Amino acid sequence: MDIKELHKKPPYGMMAIMFIGAFVAFLNNTLLNVALPTIMTEFSVKPSEVQWLTTGYMLVNGILIPASAFFIQKFTNRRLFITAMMLFSLGTLLAMLAPKFGVLIIARMIQASGSAMMMPLLMNVMLTAFPIERRGAAMGLFGLVMFTAPAIGPTLSGWVIEHYSWRTLFGIVLPIALLTLIYAVFRLRNITPNRDVKLDVFSLVLSSIGFGGLLYGFSSAGDRGWDSIHVYGTIAIGAIALVLFIVRQLKMEDPLLDFRIYKHPMFALSSAISIVLSMSMFSAMILTPLYVQTIRGISPFHSGILMLPGAILMGIMSPITGRLFDKYGARTMAVIGLTVTIITTFYLSQLTMESGYYYIMMIYTIRMFGISLVMMPVMTNGLNQLPMVSNPHGTAMNNTLQQVSGAIGSALLLTIMTKRMESAGARLFDEAMASGNAPTSKESIQALEEMLGAKAMLEGINFAFFISTLIAAVALLLSFFIRRVKPRKEEAALSEEQKSTS
Repeated sequence: MDIKELHKKPPYGMMAIMFIGAFVAFLNNTLLNVALPTIMTEFSVKPSEVQWLTTGYMLVNGILIPASAFFIQKFTNRRLFITAMMLFSLGTLLAMLAPKFGVLIIARMIQASGSAMMMPLLMNVMLTAFPIERRGAAMGLFGLVMFTAPAIGPTLSGWVIEHYSWRTLFGIVLPIALLTLIYAVFRLRNITPNRDVKLDVFSLVLSSIGFGGLLYGFSSAGDRGWDSIHVYGTIAIGAIALVLFIVRQLKMEDPLLDFRIYKHPMFALSSAISIVLSMSMFSAMILTPLYVQTIRGISPFHSGILMLPGAILMGIMSPITGRLFDKYGARTMAVIGLTVTIITTFYLSQLTMESGYYYIMMIYTIRMFGISLVMMPVMTNGLNQLPMVSNPHGTAMNNTLQQVSGAIGSALLLTIMTKRMESAGARLFDEAMASGNAPTSKESIQALEEMLGAKAMLEGINFAFFISTLIAAVALLLSFFIRRVKPRKEEAALSEEQKSTS
């Protein structure tokens, strides 16, 4: 299809069905988290085993997302989307009917093999369908899917688990996935450019070991501890494989994932800001429920409700943010958004044993509002500097780094929280025992330990939020160097590409 004709009349109907497919795929990422204890009881498995339902899903994503640049260039967007929805639907059906725990793990991995393609594919379709001056509004709609669906997951899951079986979670998703698949078969058309690229199998192996090892290692650190061979061993192997992968890609004419896109300064800067912000954002999604449920004793469902207004506001703001980006550019949006994020994260570092439920909800919601002003504008501004031929590599790189940085940020801040909690617990206990009112009976000492344990955890969570504030401040500092990418540069790149392919 001619690019000018496509820009005049973007295929809104086609993208709407892709949005729905992506929404259920992203929703599925977090839908099962609240249900893990119930599944653990039904199948009589240990916590370390049930964790593979999320770890296995994440590893498949970590392997396939870096390879998405190859798939998007090699195959049409229609074939890729239909294949992805077929795999996702098959995995969902198998999970709903799973008679054994092993079958459920396999089903989740099949689901992941479909959902891994959704985000990079949808982003590439939008980058192709819209001219640079209108991409902000389009990517704002994408942000609605990207951020809202995973945040709604725990709330919906908590309500379903309280009233129905965990299998209902898959029963809700399956009809939507099947209807999306049927519509796509009849109505989806091809708009993204394709090239006859060859798959370098060794690069795929190195990428899988590299990104998979890092994701598994950092994600396991919170449970196993940094001194576990499972953690530092897989991180070391992943890091070595990743270095070899990068060196190999830089030497290849047609790489699996092109690291040469970092010669574009705005893309490199947008990647750096996104990595730093992802570390701060994903950690708060873990620390906030931990405080609410463990220290305040609030149920998982009401913990999810606390986070829901932030998700809804982010969804409402995403299209608005896109239009504001088209008008004012990424730097203004990022500076305002990161300032809000830093202030609210600092307030979260000042929580007490009596902090009100609605106060926390308000601070968390305003924080999500700040993040909504940053993520998509910064990412879109970086992608705008790439020529169209590099879009698959840019989207694959962004999505991969977001997953890895989220895992690293969560592991890092959970470790900081744990270490601070341990030192605070020892200090508080020594102070209590050294005072004149130290308990003497076994029961009173146990009660004291429980009370001091909660105080120590609160101190650990607050300190982790303070470190998260500093991380967000780094992103704010970087945002002052953003400059707006001009449309004429993209048009020139498109013109050169059309000449080279004609």
